Formats: sequence, structure tokens, C-alpha cells
Amino acid sequence: MMISTWRKRRAARLAGKQLRPECETGDIEVTIPNHFRCPISLELMKDPVTMSSGITYDRESIEKWIEAGNATCPMTNKVLRNLDPIPNHTIRKMIQDWCVANISYGIERIPTPRIPLSSEAVLEIHSKIKTACRKGDQAGCQNLAAKIKALAKESERNKRCLVATETAGVLSSAFEEFSKASFDDHVAVLEEILSSLAVLLPHDKASTYLGSDASMDCVVLFLKSEDLSTRRNAVLVLKELVPLDNRKADMLSETEGAVEVLFKLIKAPICPTATKASLLIIYHMVMSSSSSPTNAKTIATFVDLGLVSLLLEMLVDAERSICEKALGVLDGICDWDQGREKAYNHALTIPVLVRKIHRVSDLAMKFSVSILFKLCMNEKRGNGGVLVEAIQRNGFEKLLVLLQVGCEERTREKATQLLKLLNVYRSRVDCIDTVDFKNLKKPF
Repeated sequence: MMISTWRKRRAARLAGKQLRPECETGDIEVTIPNHFRCPISLELMKDPVTMSSGITYDRESIEKWIEAGNATCPMTNKVLRNLDPIPNHTIRKMIQDWCVANISYGIERIPTPRIPLSSEAVLEIHSKIKTACRKGDQAGCQNLAAKIKALAKESERNKRCLVATETAGVLSSAFEEFSKASFDDHVAVLEEILSSLAVLLPHDKASTYLGSDASMDCVVLFLKSEDLSTRRNAVLVLKELVPLDNRKADMLSETEGAVEVLFKLIKAPICPTATKASLLIIYHMVMSSSSSPTNAKTIATFVDLGLVSLLLEMLVDAERSICEKALGVLDGICDWDQGREKAYNHALTIPVLVRKIHRVSDLAMKFSVSILFKLCMNEKRGNGGVLVEAIQRNGFEKLLVLLQVGCEERTREKATQLLKLLNVYRSRVDCIDTVDFKNLKKPF
């Protein structure tokens, strides 16, 4: 079916090409020779490669075809014995000569494509990095890390090759080796390795080395850097480590200055990507080992810094991904008395939570209901407190709609219990319009 559809589309495009010449100068038409066109894109091939079926395609087009899960030749529909494309230098030189011959008609010569990175070349770089680490050659290791970063940025294909050969693990091992010595003496090579690791995200294999005490201390020190790019790289690398193992989250919580610097990244954001990464890290920090003394200290520090207020103000107009992560962090903090106390005393708590039940996503709805449940179940004030305010903000009606629309079982149970709690106060209060957040001025 896919082949049939593709052939129809190809025929239509070919007909269009015949009607519209590639270039016109007065009465002269320049037409691309058919054997210079890629059979998939029908455009002039820039990097012709031949597959095992003997058909030549443009590298970008055939690689997209293979990445889509196809293992057959688009032209012959025969199974490809080998999925590795072979550069067709003869056709490429013919195309370049044709471009030069027609340069007066506006045809630009295609550049000679760079040779794609091979796994053998990557393994050779790995060997050099390991040798540099053994010798303590930080300049050599720094240059090799920079080379890897440049190769990864050069093309998506190179990046996939570097990831497949577990380059991140080799770089992480080098990072650990240099982090064991003086940070000040090796800051340049450590920073370059960190930058390369950030380009190769995601990299699960790196957690073994970057999770050590020495490595974690160095990453946190980079989080405090004055350079915005360095701070961004550090938080992106941490984001890959912490979710994989709760012990990494506990280790980060115990690292001096980690809590404060992560809070600063939320309060004074660098970019949306860094903000999302910071929120995700904090979420795992507050959710790991919820009864441990370390976690209690972490929660207390975040609350004292003003994280609850910051999250609520952020939630007023946050985009979906940030909103989900901020609600997740707030949900974890509201497991604790000091966190709930701050939420009780903030004017935005109930308006924001009620508003987010149906406005963002299923995940945001789940967190919003969970936070409301924790606040309402632990409400001790005689006047009803958040229960009354939730009714005034149309919380009762929104929870009813939630049950009608449907949600996961745990959220349904919490919504049902919330309705029972709210029903006690429902006859005593009148609903008011939800707060209009459009003109709300944030204090930061």
C-alpha cells in the first residue's frame, strides 16, 4: 500500500516537473537529466549513493526511507540485502560537471559531500580519549571532546553513529577521571566534555560514571557558572541522570549548593529547555524516598527559598510542558506540612489548581486533583478554608465534569472523595467567577 501510494505521488510530481522546467532563460530551457534525479525526491541528487539493489538515490532521501522502517528498494520493491548506502562517486562527478557546464543558466555546482562518520573512526577516537586520560593529557582530551561535538553537530547521521557506539560513556568516564583531581586545574577539559555530552543527549550509559560523588560535585559547580551555556549544559546532563535512579536524586540533594542553584535556574530562567530540565530534576528530588531525612531537609530548603510561591506564579501563564512539571513538583511538596502551609497562605493556590483541571492536559489534571486532595484532606481551619474557596472557584462543578468525562482510577477516587468533602460546604457559599489571570502582574 505504501509503495503504491508513493508511486502515484512520484508520477504526479514527475508530471509536474515536465510542465515546469527547472530553469528558464529567454527561450532556452534547462532540464535535469533523469539519471541525475533521485527516484524518491525527483530532485537533483547532492550526495548520490547506490543500494544493494543497484539503484542510486540521494543519501538524505534513502536514509529517511530506511529510518521509516522500510527494508526494500523503493524502485524495485526487492528486499535490500545491505542497508548501508555506498557513495556513487561517478554519478556525483557527472552531476558536478553538468552543473559547471550549465552555470550560465543559474545552475550552482553541488559541493562534494563530506564522508559520513563511520563506527571505526569513532572507536579510534575512543581509544585516543582513553589514552589521553591515562596520561593525564587534558589538552589532548579537550581537543578530542571538541572534535566529537563538532562531528555530532555536523549531521544527524554522525550523531546517531556517536550515540550507537556509546561515545557518551567514554566521555563520561573521562569526565570522572579528571573530576577526581582539582576542579580548578581541569575546568577547561571538564567544561568541554560536559558540552559534548549535552550535544549527545540522551545517553543512559553515562549514568554509571557521572553519578559518582566527584562527577556530581563538578556538575553542580558548573551549574553555578557565570556562563549561561555552561549552566544549560550542566542542567541538561543532570536531567539525564536523576530520573534513572533515585539514589542519584538523593546524592544530588546531599551535594552542597545543588538545591539553591536549581531554584535559581527556575527563578532566573536561562531558556525554556533549561527551565523544564530544572523542574524535572527538582520533581525527582522531592519525590524520591519521601520519608527520608535527606528528603525532608530538601523539601524544607525549597520551601524556605520560596519555591511554592514561585511555582504558583509560574503556573498562571505557563505553557503545557512547564505547567505539567511545575504541578508535579508542587504535588510532591504538598506531601509535607511546611509545603501545604505555604500553599494555604497563597492567594493563587486554589484559583490556579481549579483552573488547570481541564485547561492543560490529562497529566496536569491528575496533578491538580492530587494537590487539591492533599490540601482539602489536611484542612484544619474551622471556616472550611480551601474547601470553601474551591467551591467558590467552581471546583465542585469541574470535578463533576471530570467524573463524567472519565479519568484514571486513582484520580477518579480522589475526585469522588473531594466531592464528598466539598458537598458539606456547598450549601453555605455562592460561586464566584474564576480569577482573570490576563492582567495579573507577577512580582518577578
